Amino acid sequence: MAEEGIEVRGAHEEALEHAVEHRTPMAQEIALFSAILATLGAVLSFLGGHTQNEALLFKNDAVLQKARASDVWAYYQAERIKQHITEAAPTQDAKTAAAIAKYHARSDDLQRQAQALDAKSERSNEEAAHALAPHTKLSLAVTMIQIAIALASIAALTRKRWLLWGAGGFGALGAVLGALAYLLP
Repeated sequence: MAEEGIEVRGAHEEALEHAVEHRTPMAQEIALFSAILATLGAVLSFLGGHTQNEALLFKNDAVLQKARASDVWAYYQAERIKQHITEAAPTQDAKTAAAIAKYHARSDDLQRQAQALDAKSERSNEEAAHALAPHTKLSLAVTMIQIAIALASIAALTRKRWLLWGAGGFGALGAVLGALAYLLP
């Protein structure tokens, strides 16, 4: 019959107990790592959405400027038609010459306005393309972060440290892609 209160412990049990007391359990490591990944993913996702919104803003401005240019070009064409009709008149007097000069001056001014609006539209299109350039890399970065979080969750369930290393690799890849999105647009 064994006596109560006496416990026989081996050296391995004491070593295991000491390791548990002085080491952060794997689940806590994974929870902290996942929280960091989720934060990084949220920031990258925000930046990706911001690039889309900024590109849309520039694209809307490009469309607006192009519509204005189209209106001005139509007015320019109308002035040129009036000028040609007036020039084709059978009689030319001072009044007709003044009308022709007026139409010519207006059409020249309208042409400059339309060209300026077309140039603004083109610049806005270029700004939209520039603003959207980081988006694909940011989307890939967020995807890598999501894969890392999934691997970390599986590592927590299976207690397989190699899965945690894989999660770390995907997390690092996501962070690098996020940085490259702005360094190499």
